[in-house]
Amino acid sequence: MYLADSRNGTARDTAGAAAAAPGSIRPGRRAAVPGTVLALGAVSLITDVSAEMINAVLPLYVVTALGLSPLGFGLLDGINNGVGALVRLAGGHLADGGGRRHKVVAGLGYGLSAVCKPLLLVAHGLPVISAVLAADRTGKGLRTAPRDAMISLATRPEHRGRAFGVHRAMDTTGALLGPLAAFAVLRATVDGYDAVFTVSGCVAALGVLVLVLFVPGRAGGTDAGPTAARPALRDSLGLLRRPALRRLTLCAALLGLTTVSDSFLYLLLQRELDVPAHLFPLLPLGTAAVFLLLAVPLGALADRTGRRRLFLAGHGALLLAYGLVLSPLGGAPAVVAVLVLHGAFYAATDGVLAAATAGAVPAGHQGAGQALVGTGQALARFVCSVAFGAAWSLWDGRAALAVTAAGLAVGAVVAARVLRTAEAAPEGNDDDRRTGDEVSG
Repeated sequence: MYLADSRNGTARDTAGAAAAAPGSIRPGRRAAVPGTVLALGAVSLITDVSAEMINAVLPLYVVTALGLSPLGFGLLDGINNGVGALVRLAGGHLADGGGRRHKVVAGLGYGLSAVCKPLLLVAHGLPVISAVLAADRTGKGLRTAPRDAMISLATRPEHRGRAFGVHRAMDTTGALLGPLAAFAVLRATVDGYDAVFTVSGCVAALGVLVLVLFVPGRAGGTDAGPTAARPALRDSLGLLRRPALRRLTLCAALLGLTTVSDSFLYLLLQRELDVPAHLFPLLPLGTAAVFLLLAVPLGALADRTGRRRLFLAGHGALLLAYGLVLSPLGGAPAVVAVLVLHGAFYAATDGVLAAATAGAVPAGHQGAGQALVGTGQALARFVCSVAFGAAWSLWDGRAALAVTAAGLAVGAVVAARVLRTAEAAPEGNDDDRRTGDEVSG
């Protein structure tokens, strides 16, 4: 019904766009999660099945099959984050300005990533694999900010935490199914890695098709219209003059500097806790399962109690996970506990940070605002991946993780002080002030 209304009511929505508040819902529609969010969640679910099939086997593929060192893998993983981070700024800026730009830019990103999956079949050296993964992350960078902007614009401000939680839960369902699919393909085929890459490409193409057919061109009729001028680049970058957004970006980057990539954490679990190699693709399932279970309730909790506070609490869970890996505890219980904490970290930070960002920028700059915060975080994680890989090669994995854990503890204290200052001096748009986002967001 939602999709039918979106298509048949285009003229009515356009005529009333000037009077509609961002994220407004027409009378009689009281759902906290609009159809646009569910449609985008379906696209993300399918796309994440494809992406996580690759991510589940890539660490072992490049370290074992191709013989890369931890430093080499750190550079490879860093490229993944760094390229996507830089492109995210362009994606967010290009998507703002109304009309169907958010969907078009997001579609280009999804399409580029889908094309890259089969290319891994012919990529065997570090330079070629790096180039393919860089192109894949370019696609991810293009689509992330426009997608989150569409979610923000389609949802009432007081329900954004829940809406992002629902989207992330659907996205994580794909992350849960992806490693299972990779595990099944590896066991069922002779040339396991090539088969995984092929199936992943087909699934990614299906995700693009769902985006084209089922995601409305405008976020529930709230967008600015097809003839609206796109904001100037300096206006987009000038969003950092807003104290609320600047503090969020600073804290996301600071904590990102000590967020070890999933691949490194799983490699540490496999080596330190003696997880059998054939079970390695299943490790992400633990993280994904907990993320799936907690994303919606923690998103709703953030709407009520404070998004910044929950963001910090999530990094506390990550710090506990680091501590367990470094502890003398071992066996299956320790592995399960680390994965539970890792999943709780994502559930308390990923969608929650996007919801907090949405409350700190005007509706016409949602893409750019999401891109600025996401880019700061991703660039910091790029630095962390490279530094962690170098530290592992120079010392060992445990020593590198111990230094990272100490840095995370210090960063969390600093971030808490910065965000406490934000609560003492609230700033937000009109929607934020009506819903208390200047304190809770």
